[in-house]
Amino acid sequence: MCARVTLTIDDIDEIAGMLDAELSPEDARRYKRRYNVAPSDTHWMLEYGADRRVLVPAKWGYVPTSPPGRARKPLINVRGEQVGSGHGFREAFASRRCAVVTDGFFEWNQRREPFWYHRPDGGLVLLGGLFQSAPDAEREHRFTVLTTRPNKLISAVHDRMPVIVRAARIDDWLTAPPAEAAALIAPAPEDTLIATPVSRRVNKVANDDAACLAPPETDAQGSLF
Repeated sequence: MCARVTLTIDDIDEIAGMLDAELSPEDARRYKRRYNVAPSDTHWMLEYGADRRVLVPAKWGYVPTSPPGRARKPLINVRGEQVGSGHGFREAFASRRCAVVTDGFFEWNQRREPFWYHRPDGGLVLLGGLFQSAPDAEREHRFTVLTTRPNKLISAVHDRMPVIVRAARIDDWLTAPPAEAAALIAPAPEDTLIATPVSRRVNKVANDDAACLAPPETDAQGSLF
């Protein structure tokens, strides 16, 4: 499960530079640091254009195809095992893979104590995703985050984790044939992330400031278990 993420780097041009990605000035003006991105929010994803990587804003929530007259809720996560098995995502996985650009994500233990999972060096955490092009009535693409089996770190709190794509494999994820890209749907190596206990402020989606990443309140123990 992946239902909250962060992107706290100050400068969107710096992020585009890290990703060697094109970014339009109009899109760049929309950027702000985020400490508690939630489903239905606009966030940032990396896609592959005609011959280049492109960084664009998109809405978190992929609307699956449904019979006429029957609405379906947007999907914030899709199990990675489903994308090539005829569950409605085969075409998207073949031609509309993306990387959701974050520098961490949150999970909660059984006591609803939040933990921020992020790289030890503070770098970007690129989540494997699928996107759908913006419909005529909307300005933005939509995306969902793919999940996979957890590594040992995440398994302490959840039985799924987001697919994390290493920077060195990002072009493979975005452009390789589906069978090759599917091989990247796997738990992240154990040294990829660390877990930092943070404030319960993040439990409320209305809170979106640096205090979300503050140490837990004194009455919280901050234990994964």
